[in-house]
Amino acid sequence: MLDSTPILVGGGQFTEKNVAPEQAHPPMGIAAEAARAALADTGIGARLAAAIDTLAVIRIFPDSFNRPRMANPFGRAENPPRAVARRLGANPVNAIYGNVGGNTPQKTINEMAERICSGEIEVALITGSEAIKTAQNALYANIELDWREQDEGSQEDRGIGERLATPHEMAHGLGVPIQTYPLFENALRGVKGHSIEEHMLSMGALMAPFTDVAAGNEISYYGTRRSAEELATVTAENRFICFPYPKWMNAMDGVNQGAAVVMTSVGKAKQLGIDPAKWVFLHGCAEANEKILVGERVNYHSSPALRINSAKAFEMADKTIDDMDFIDIYSCFPVAVEIACDELGLSYADKRGLTLTGGLPFFGGPGNNYSMHAIATLLPLLRAKPASFGLITANGGYLSKHATGIYSATPMKGAWRREAPASYQTEIDFMQSPIFTETPAGSAQVETYTVCFKKGVPERGIVIGRLASSGHRFVANTPNDAATLQAMVEQEYLGKAGEVSSKEGINTFTPA
Repeated sequence: MLDSTPILVGGGQFTEKNVAPEQAHPPMGIAAEAARAALADTGIGARLAAAIDTLAVIRIFPDSFNRPRMANPFGRAENPPRAVARRLGANPVNAIYGNVGGNTPQKTINEMAERICSGEIEVALITGSEAIKTAQNALYANIELDWREQDEGSQEDRGIGERLATPHEMAHGLGVPIQTYPLFENALRGVKGHSIEEHMLSMGALMAPFTDVAAGNEISYYGTRRSAEELATVTAENRFICFPYPKWMNAMDGVNQGAAVVMTSVGKAKQLGIDPAKWVFLHGCAEANEKILVGERVNYHSSPALRINSAKAFEMADKTIDDMDFIDIYSCFPVAVEIACDELGLSYADKRGLTLTGGLPFFGGPGNNYSMHAIATLLPLLRAKPASFGLITANGGYLSKHATGIYSATPMKGAWRREAPASYQTEIDFMQSPIFTETPAGSAQVETYTVCFKKGVPERGIVIGRLASSGHRFVANTPNDAATLQAMVEQEYLGKAGEVSSKEGINTFTPA
């Protein structure tokens, strides 16, 4: 075990519930509380703050869109990492505000591990948070809050990052998670040969154990134990959001949650006096992106990037999925879990379980930072069983960006070194996929589809289809008459024939 080996030495979480908006923390306040918990977890506490040379904040949801989908009326921290640092009494050389994606907690850990190993940095704090529930409560109660913060000092704001959808895709409903993930779910249902009813119950059976874990997790936001049938049955409360997902199968981002980790090297940990019993090693890590745009995917029922990047992480760790004692699969929607399991060779009913926290629909989905909670939850489990290993998968966008981490309290053998992600990203980039057209016309067939609901009433059909003449792919909406939308929910529309036309940038698929 070399002194340059990167390690995680602290992890912390913070959940704020049932607090009046006027007394609640702003987003960076929650991030700082989680960071304090992570510093305390190192065993040397707040005195470590002075040693932090790199502080990275995972991007909050209100800053994650090029349009004001979640614009916060209460103002924002203009320099998030410095706002956290001020609260901790830290003055890092590097202050980083990350880009968008649920993959970014693991991806940032991968990056910091490499920079620590190279000697570029010594102590890194990575934290993130959301205060969406407080914002919702304040708006509902017509309460004015002031979350404006101005902090001097450098900031590396990495911005939004990769463009995940084109204006054309957005105009038809792609690029909104609750409307995009159902397209993958229905495509996967078709591959599995399930009827609609069979697949609804299958999703319920997959997610019911997540509710059990969430119910036993004291910091869960929606920790109610539910049966498979309860999750799969559409009711006035568990209404459809977008077919085939009822409300309880969607990530729930209305939370006040934060999580953080502290990283350093073995040599620096010795110098600081951090007990080796606190050390957790990143044995394997990798990251990769799909063909980013949804319209350009190889298909809608697999994830080449997840498969390839996880294989690289296992190769680096010299382990297999069978060696993992603890597993947390990113779980924003059932299809994210199903596809990950398929790519990893996991049973949907694996006895080890597929979540450590309870998952985004039940534990809570704090924006881009969920996986930090999974990692912070994993650390004490590994310390308690030093020979054990844990797997974290993290997903950003719409099954767009993936990162994987394999952790253990068992020390690394030899030098820490990961393969550059660019060396295997090209394999994905050059995979063949259908040609996408923005101006389709003529006979066509449904590749996958969904129906979007508003307060339980269907209001919009979205189709990804293929032209009969060329096989070119397109996105379109259906006529919004009640009969068509109801038929799309009750009947099989995968492979449905029809006609597609384009007018003023909007495509319409009319089923035969």
